[in-house]
Amino acid sequence: MVDYITIIGGGLAGCEAAYQISKRGVKVKLYEMKPIKYSPAHVNENLAEIVCSNSFKSNLLTNACGLLKEELRMLDSLLIRIADETRVPAGQALAVDRDLFSKKVTEAIHNNPLIEVISQEIDSLKLNELIKQGIVIIATGPLTSDALSEGIRKLTGEEDLHFYDAQAPIVEKDTINFEIAFYGNRYDEEKKKNESFEEWKKRINDFEEKSYINLPMNEEEYTSFYKELINAEVVTLKDFEKKDIFEGCMPIEIMAKRGIDTLRYGPLKPVGFDDPRTGRRPYAVVQLRQDNTQGSLYNLVGFQTNLKFGEQKRIFGMIPGLENAEFVKYGVMHRNTFINSTKLLDNTYNLKSNRNVYFAGQITGVEGYVESISSGYVSAVNAVSQYEKREKIVYDKKTMIGALSNYISSDNSRFQPMNANYGILPPLEEKIKDKKIKYEKLSQRSLKILQEY
Repeated sequence: MVDYITIIGGGLAGCEAAYQISKRGVKVKLYEMKPIKYSPAHVNENLAEIVCSNSFKSNLLTNACGLLKEELRMLDSLLIRIADETRVPAGQALAVDRDLFSKKVTEAIHNNPLIEVISQEIDSLKLNELIKQGIVIIATGPLTSDALSEGIRKLTGEEDLHFYDAQAPIVEKDTINFEIAFYGNRYDEEKKKNESFEEWKKRINDFEEKSYINLPMNEEEYTSFYKELINAEVVTLKDFEKKDIFEGCMPIEIMAKRGIDTLRYGPLKPVGFDDPRTGRRPYAVVQLRQDNTQGSLYNLVGFQTNLKFGEQKRIFGMIPGLENAEFVKYGVMHRNTFINSTKLLDNTYNLKSNRNVYFAGQITGVEGYVESISSGYVSAVNAVSQYEKREKIVYDKKTMIGALSNYISSDNSRFQPMNANYGILPPLEEKIKDKKIKYEKLSQRSLKILQEY
């Protein structure tokens, strides 16, 4: 085995991994295809280039991403430290001067005597060669080049990677209004003959193991929702994202524009349901499907969308039962290469079928800047543990850094990329209705546990 660890990709995850490995006294060879070749979204030569928003989200400890950043500060994250150093005014959020941030990260990596940066695109043959030589962390992000994507396909045995990412919004179950919402699968819960309305209502509401939560709408509610939906603001797609993006998965706002009743014959069809409040079939029904094994998160079935996030919160909040819903993830439709991590990776981001390979960053299904950095950290410390033939470090799933690695490696047949949110943390032993107090206590528990590391 060679006397270094290889990292492919000089983005947020790759740079964090390189620093953490070098900090532990192990050499690093960091491969980055820039400036020889650029992805469709990258424009400059620096490492850790930020191509979207300059915000690393909230710093508050009542915010899941704020908690994750504080955990990474405790663990001496290079990139969070530089983000703090290059911050610009943004209220309670951590926003950075993106050019200065990338410049400082690049300097820190290039000036590190244990890190060698190699400008080269990795293809399938080179990937195999590197893996045979030693430990490799693949941190190439959501715009992995075609040449390397082919190598990853062969390595993982998967027929394809998820190139176009169509995701529905996800809400916390605890924030759904169950005075309106009810459990049940389509057709299974219609009122049976000789069954009283009260008996039927009790039967379906007592059974909480159902995969679906249903939100009934009357005609007035549906019409108001429909009018706002078809006139809502949408995001502007980049040119490279426009091709084939709608194949097999139409945005709900596009579907709605085909006619006022289109949704009622599609994802919002009321057939098979009665509203427990009235005993009659509703005008339309929005279904929410369980999204994690804990049953704490539910996604809006058929609601993949290109609406702006603010519009999603406003318009989807019009759906009866979601008026106070907490959205842990908004719907998106964009190019986003990621592997089926729940099948392929363990909770250290290590490939189950080849222990010489780790993945990090958004290619694993963690979504967001800070989340990518956290995956780079975990993969790095475990790559070093393997290199030094020591026991791996598995972070407690009651911490946000541990909950993310647990989420991407847990059995989930409907796996989709996920950002930091309190819904993936195990619940507190006590029931707390006040959301702010609950989140504070979850954060305090997490940081206390992490201090032991």
